Amino acid sequence: MLGIREARRARTPVRKENASKTETIVVFSTSLGWMALRVAGEIVRQLTFGHPSRDAAVGLMESLATTWGAAETVAPQNPGVESLIARLQDYANGVPDDFRDVQIDVGQQSEFRSRVLGACREIDYGNTATYGELAVWANSPLAARAVGTCMATNRIPLIVPCHRVVRSGGEIGPYSAPGGSLMKGRLLEMEAGCFSAAPGRLG
Repeated sequence: MLGIREARRARTPVRKENASKTETIVVFSTSLGWMALRVAGEIVRQLTFGHPSRDAAVGLMESLATTWGAAETVAPQNPGVESLIARLQDYANGVPDDFRDVQIDVGQQSEFRSRVLGACREIDYGNTATYGELAVWANSPLAARAVGTCMATNRIPLIVPCHRVVRSGGEIGPYSAPGGSLMKGRLLEMEAGCFSAAPGRLG
């Protein structure tokens, strides 16, 4: 049964800020391949990872420019962004981090999708939840398939940890990041190396 604490958290919307700010793209290498962040100030609007080269990461960001518009690729100049880059590099090396304090802007979303993304951010490092469980936590218990669609189109993986959402039969399921389900399995194994996975547990 869904606890009161979990139900309250599931109603918490994803943090977002729509104020007009100059966007930049920062690219950096990690143990999980090249990553790129699209940021407006310290607010993350997009993340991609698992790329074999800097150019591949930048190319993916540029291919999605129609969502947010064009952005300049620059060296990180914001202390908050520099700190996040260091945290993501540490995470790729196996250092636990839930990234819940990171501000994100997911753009215009339905109330349902905002609840799903918010609930996904509450899945603890080293734990998993099924699509059905996440639907319950988002107060839409019959919407497991729609939850899957939300996860497949998540533009801020790792910070919104869609890799922790798995199928009810025990299979890890698909993953939209480079490497697909192999990358998803790698992330889950890395996190389980620090903590024993306990499906369905929220922090």
